[in-house]
Amino acid sequence: MGTAAVVVYGATGHTGRFVVAELRRRGFAAIVSGRDASRLEALAARGGDVEVRPASVDDAGALDRALAGAAAVINCAGPFAVTAGPVVEAALRAGIPYLDVAAELEANVATFADHTRAAAAAGTHVVPAMAFFGGLGDLLVTAALGDWTSAEVVHIAYGLNSWHPTSGTRAAGRVSHERRAGRRVRFAEGALQYHDDAVAEQDWLFPEPLGRRSVIAEFTMADAVTVPTHVAVPEVRTYMTVEAAKDLAAEDTPAPEPADALGRSDQTFVVDAVVSSGGVERRATASGRDIYAVTAPLVVEALQRVLSGRTHASGVASAGAVFDAPDFLRALAPYVSVQLPH
Repeated sequence: MGTAAVVVYGATGHTGRFVVAELRRRGFAAIVSGRDASRLEALAARGGDVEVRPASVDDAGALDRALAGAAAVINCAGPFAVTAGPVVEAALRAGIPYLDVAAELEANVATFADHTRAAAAAGTHVVPAMAFFGGLGDLLVTAALGDWTSAEVVHIAYGLNSWHPTSGTRAAGRVSHERRAGRRVRFAEGALQYHDDAVAEQDWLFPEPLGRRSVIAEFTMADAVTVPTHVAVPEVRTYMTVEAAKDLAAEDTPAPEPADALGRSDQTFVVDAVVSSGGVERRATASGRDIYAVTAPLVVEALQRVLSGRTHASGVASAGAVFDAPDFLRALAPYVSVQLPH
C-alpha cells in the first residue's frame, strides 16, 4: 500500500497542497491533477517527486487518463457543485475509491442522490465531505452516540478563534449562496429546510480553555447532510463562534498565512458534539490547529483505511458510517486532541 499512487484533483489549491504533503509523508506516490497545467508543473517543481496529469472536469477522457492506474482519487477542487459529479463518475469508471473535502451542503446532497446506486453496484467507496466540516463532526457525533443508533437532537458547535477563508472557500460560498437564492438552511423535522429567518446568537459553553462563547445558531455546515445518512435523528443543529463568522463575512479578511514549519496558520479550533436522547447527553470533543491543514490527515487517514479494508460500508457513505469513529479519531494524534465518552 505504501507505493500506491493517489490522484489529488485540485492539488494546487490551499487544502490540496496540504493533502499532497500528507500523502507523501505517509509513503504514497502523489499524482497531481487539475485544470491548470502550468500551476501543476510549478507545484511539482517545488514539491519533488510527483507526477503531473492535467485534466478539466468537462473533459471525461482527460479525467480518465488522470485516474488511470491510480489506487484512489481525492478531490480538493471547489466549487464541488462543479467538480464532484464528474470526478466521482471518473472514479467509478476507473473502479477506484473517491474521497472529497466538500463543505458545500448541496454538493454533498447531490453526491448521495446521484451516485449511490452506481457506487453500490460497483462496490466502490465514495466518501464525501471527508474534511474538517462534515467528516470530523460526523466522526465525533458517531463516537458520542456509542451504542445508540438514534438521537432526539444532535448539536455540533464550532469554536474557531478566527477564520481567514481561502479563495476556494469564498468561491464555494458564492455558489452555495446563489443556489439557495440567499436563504439560510437548517436540518429539522428530518429534512433540510430553507428559510429566511433572521440570524440568531446564543451562548455555548465549550470545554476549557475556550469556555463560554457567543455563537451563531443554525450556522449549518456539511454535518447536516452527513450525520442523518446513518443516524436516525430529526434535528441536527450546528453553531459557529461569532468572531469566526464575522471574519468569514467580511470582504477584507485576508487568506490564511503560514505560522509554523508545517505551513499551518495560527488559527485554533474546538469542535464540540453533543447528542441527546431521553434526557441523557453524551459529548465528544476535538481540538487542534488550522481547519484547512487538519483536513489533510483526516482525508488521508480515511484513504488508508479504505485501501486497507478497515471499513464498515462501501458505496456512497459518510465518515461515521464507513469507519470505526473512536479508533479513527484517536489515530489523528498529534494533529487533533480528542475527548471521547468513556
